[in-house]
Amino acid sequence: MRIGVLTGGGDCPGLNAVIRAVVRKGEGVYGHDFVGFRDGWKGPLEGVTMPLDIAATRGILPRGGTILGSSRTNPLKVDGGVDRITANLASLGVDALIAIGGEDTLGVATALAAGGLPVVGVPKTIDNDLGATDYTFGFDTAVQIAVDAIDRLHTTAESHHRVLIVEVMGRHAGWIALHSGLAGGANVILIPERPFDIEQVCDYIEHRFASHYSPIVVVAEGATPAEGTMALAAGELDAFGHVRLGGIGSVLANEIETRTGKEARATVLGHVQRGGTPTAYDRVLATRFGLHAIDAVHEGESGVMVALRGTDIVRVPLQDATRDLKTVPLERYAEVEVFFG
Repeated sequence: MRIGVLTGGGDCPGLNAVIRAVVRKGEGVYGHDFVGFRDGWKGPLEGVTMPLDIAATRGILPRGGTILGSSRTNPLKVDGGVDRITANLASLGVDALIAIGGEDTLGVATALAAGGLPVVGVPKTIDNDLGATDYTFGFDTAVQIAVDAIDRLHTTAESHHRVLIVEVMGRHAGWIALHSGLAGGANVILIPERPFDIEQVCDYIEHRFASHYSPIVVVAEGATPAEGTMALAAGELDAFGHVRLGGIGSVLANEIETRTGKEARATVLGHVQRGGTPTAYDRVLATRFGLHAIDAVHEGESGVMVALRGTDIVRVPLQDATRDLKTVPLERYAEVEVFFG
């Protein structure tokens, strides 16, 4: 059997661990042949490939990013895109495809599987927002990077008596903000699931200063103010129709300075959260996902995604992976509010 592998969407620590596990077991145990598709769905859409075998995957376990490259190419928005992918796979002799990605990448995989193409999905997103799996690899690394930054910023905040705002990733789901803010001892955490009251935020900040400490605010990039309280500028859209975010941290800093008279500075972690060496947890989870994904392909499964349930890796329908976004329950957010202020 010849199997194609691709990585789509934003890069993520642990992608190379998945690729390594798929190839190591697929070639070494099952005797399958592999072809790597370059740059997400652009690879099968344009027939752009690279060799993928055990030799090509040696030494990549601790590396961040993806040796296959990635992109946000959406073949469903390209005229005849699905037909082109089907034709290219046939011409390359590809019998099945393993798609490693998040909501958008797996949404395309779901459509292709529905059309009869054998596809198995692997969940990837630092945002941890795929509903069919308890955790996605990359999330733990992103949280640890954010916590390291928050830990360092505490000393600067105290030295200069400033409000320091840390903007982390999280378009619709505030898992990174919630976990990093809680672990890093933030005084306010703002997430997309709960529109914030800027006056309440400023009250928390004033209370923190009154206790002779300086506040740290952690805000997810998709956090929004309660209606009518603050104005935010709209951004341009990507190929999947998502607004390109970023900037809420600076807006908050200006607003807080104006309302409280306290000096405020924003730090945007941005793509730093995606880069670098994956944590041990993410390496193990990604490796387990890869091993189970190749098992599914070998057994003739299609239209499924491997997922973490408790400590077990299970298979779920691909359509379940993208049906519901996993957002932070408000009761989980309420747990951490005791530390605000």
